[in-house]
Amino acid sequence: METILAFTSLGVLIVLGMGAFGTAIGFGILGGKFLEGAARQPELAPMLQGKMFLVAGLIDAVTMIGIGIGMWFTLASPFVATLTAASGS
Repeated sequence: METILAFTSLGVLIVLGMGAFGTAIGFGILGGKFLEGAARQPELAPMLQGKMFLVAGLIDAVTMIGIGIGMWFTLASPFVATLTAASGS
């Protein structure tokens, strides 16, 4: 039982870490491309800024989904129920 909980915790930590890492890379690329576009055509900067915030919200949504899945595995692990049913306890 302890092994399953430990491996579940490690898996959740990996999911959260990779989600944060991917989001950081995505925001870096997004911000850089926004600055390039605004520098090339300053008159389009307000339109580009609105689209940048929309894409930033979508990038953040992926991380929030990962956090939700991680919380589900941490707080209501399906592996523990399966182990309990298999052992007959």
